[in-house]
Amino acid sequence: MSAVGLALSILVGVSLGFFGGGGSILTVPLLVYVFGLEPKQAIASSLLVVGAASISGALQHWRAGNVALRTGLSFGAAGMAGAYLGGRASAWVDGTLLMLLFAAMMVTTALAMWRGRRVPPQAGASEHATGRLLAQGLGVGFLTGLIGAGGGFLIVPALALWAGLPMRVAVGTSLFIIVLNTLTGFSAYLSHIRIDYGLVAAVGLAAIGGSLVGVRLARQVDPTSLRRAFAGFIVVMAAIIFAREAETWLATARAALPSSFPQLVFAIGVLAIGVASGRVSRRTSGDPFSTHVFTEGDGI
Repeated sequence: MSAVGLALSILVGVSLGFFGGGGSILTVPLLVYVFGLEPKQAIASSLLVVGAASISGALQHWRAGNVALRTGLSFGAAGMAGAYLGGRASAWVDGTLLMLLFAAMMVTTALAMWRGRRVPPQAGASEHATGRLLAQGLGVGFLTGLIGAGGGFLIVPALALWAGLPMRVAVGTSLFIIVLNTLTGFSAYLSHIRIDYGLVAAVGLAAIGGSLVGVRLARQVDPTSLRRAFAGFIVVMAAIIFAREAETWLATARAALPSSFPQLVFAIGVLAIGVASGRVSRRTSGDPFSTHVFTEGDGI
């Protein structure tokens, strides 16, 4: 097992504990480019790592009374359905294309982190808002199952805007939902992907240990400038993934254009789901990547 990879897993945890978000954004590239996993193996493994790491934060928020169980189960039920569909759909999609979609999600995450957001006026949930919340849950869950993104930067604003939850409760409830989504998406991958559980355990434990260090650093360092630096780092990583994977996928697509066309249409549809889900991040502005909102044990 790569010592460099384990050291980077600790740094992943440090960043998770410090910034309070984006776990899979770092974990998937680490598993692919350092540990040498195939993209689908990396996504499935990341789902398990993210789900396990989120349990700790969700339990702490539960004890503090920061989990809205009814809202979480409603959003989570839609998210689990989407995550299972996304995980099953991944069997049909080329792994290189999944990495390109993942890189696109990295850019979206980086933009959300860079902007920072003002906390919106709290709104009460309505029947219309509930429908939007369920649609958002389905869309975010599908993205989680397909490419392994936990989606906290989409879930938290949706809960604040459409469920009317205070930000701390939205964060705690988001972690609960992420546990449901990631573990459901992981179960869908099990039908067609083999998992190296030893590697997953090592990476997960290293990241959890690093997150404890990150949480303590967050209490001593102003996160604003570092959050923007981290967002820039994610964009650079996304550009590297695009550069490495785009040429390979385009060559494959040109060689088999008729069979690759449906996947291209599918990818465009996935990006449309991501854009539609991300619209709520621009309408509301509770910042899920602002460390003052998170407590020890958060990190996805």
